[in-house]
Amino acid sequence: MQENKTIETVKKYYGKILKTKNDLQTSACCTSEALPSHLREIVRDLPPEVLEKFYGCGSPIPTELNSKTVLDLGCGTGRDCFILSQLVGPSGQVIGVDMTQEQIDVARKYSKPNTRFVQGYIEDLESCGIENNSIDVVISNCVLNLSPQKERVFSEIFRVLKPGGELIFSDVFSGRRIPQALAEDPQLIGECLGGALYIEDFRRLLARVGCPDYRVISKTKLMLNNSDIVRKAGMIDFYSMTLRAFKLVLEDRCEDYGQTAYYLGTIPEYPHAFRLDDHHIFEKGRPILVCSNTSQMLTQTRYASHFRVIGDQSTHYGLFDCGPTNDSFEGGGGGCC
Repeated sequence: MQENKTIETVKKYYGKILKTKNDLQTSACCTSEALPSHLREIVRDLPPEVLEKFYGCGSPIPTELNSKTVLDLGCGTGRDCFILSQLVGPSGQVIGVDMTQEQIDVARKYSKPNTRFVQGYIEDLESCGIENNSIDVVISNCVLNLSPQKERVFSEIFRVLKPGGELIFSDVFSGRRIPQALAEDPQLIGECLGGALYIEDFRRLLARVGCPDYRVISKTKLMLNNSDIVRKAGMIDFYSMTLRAFKLVLEDRCEDYGQTAYYLGTIPEYPHAFRLDDHHIFEKGRPILVCSNTSQMLTQTRYASHFRVIGDQSTHYGLFDCGPTNDSFEGGGGGCC
């Protein structure tokens, strides 16, 4: 069965073949997105073994995590979990799930009182003991592409998230569908390319599991830098992207109700401006017109105390004219607004 074959390929690649991140053949599974300064200070104190075996393609670590329960899917050696453990504080909890024994063994060596590492499958979080509506934030760093059952993964994510909870993850996406032969190529799978989701298929997948609107935070085109991989897949554009989505009842288009949002400047790490996505940067005190979906993302999540939104949904003015649309992958690929 191809799904089982893919899982075994991933286990072998990350448990046996790769000894450190320097063994990767492309930049796809290597962090290209710079960590914010307050996170870099935490990383400096992490054990070298954790850092050497870390494979990620972004920085999917949000703010406002104190006392929250955060789940890291495909946690590997636990780098992001150890960052999160300081952000959630002693009254919060971080749960890392990974199927690769060698990776989990490293993470458990350095476990903290508020961290828990589970060897298991991200497609079956129930077997990992993750209950319905129990998680405030789910993160993942260049792992979801490795799953042969992506729709099941996202279904599980929205099962375990609390209402108003957030999914924020970095991963590899493609500008077209990956041909079957390449999707089954062990090297391309291990390098996070074979399982890369075509962005439009990702949008459709999220809609099927009940999430009609996701937001792109950042996007960087990947350089393959390997002649063998270029020969196989050089016709495909690959991108490292960081995205966020919320467990909210949203519409599948941005609708205009004449609402205006103000950022209060009260998030300590972001006193001057808060970036929701690639086209919503809220400056402190500056009014910005927002669609109804954005309004809910600001007022029905853990960010609510940091925003003031004026207006309700009593009068509808039609579609909201917003930034990047989902009409073109090059245009930004936003799920809605």
